[in-house]
Amino acid sequence: MQVIGISIDHVPCLQAWAESLGGINFPLLSDFWPHGAVAEQYGVLRSEGHSERAIFIIDANGFIRYIDIHDIDDQPSNDVLFAELERIVPQDVQREAQKPKSSQPAAELPTSGVVMYCNSWCPDCRRARTWFKSHEIEFTEVDVMESREASRQVREWANGNLVTPTFNINGKVIIDFKIKELEEALGIHTP
Repeated sequence: MQVIGISIDHVPCLQAWAESLGGINFPLLSDFWPHGAVAEQYGVLRSEGHSERAIFIIDANGFIRYIDIHDIDDQPSNDVLFAELERIVPQDVQREAQKPKSSQPAAELPTSGVVMYCNSWCPDCRRARTWFKSHEIEFTEVDVMESREASRQVREWANGNLVTPTFNINGKVIIDFKIKELEEALGIHTP
């Protein structure tokens, strides 16, 4: 099984994106020139020149076995993807599952204070970090891509969607970066 990322961005942009994530462990391919040719062939190139966020599972014979298309700001469900992979190529998924995992137990999710459920690539997560720092608000950050329990919890709060950032401020849940709701929950009064 091979994961490949394809983007309509040029190579330096892909390199910067990978570095912003702290590195990735699969190849990234640029569909920059001719612009979006691969995305267009797969039917995910928008008329304005951007592509949708799409996942295609292609089997060893070159047949498309699964398609999942989301708006660029929506994060697809890893659980759904893993279930599809298990159905299509069970031996590869089982082989991956048998690889040694970290011996550390899953961390408990924080239950008090200001908690931001986020990921490293989300633009709103970056804005929220900056906003918290500018207001000198301490917060705990939980990456939904690294914690299956955090991903499950956010989906429960957001009607099945993985929305980042999502905040839990002493029990008050705020879905997405909504400054007015954050100010209200934190008791911040702005003129």
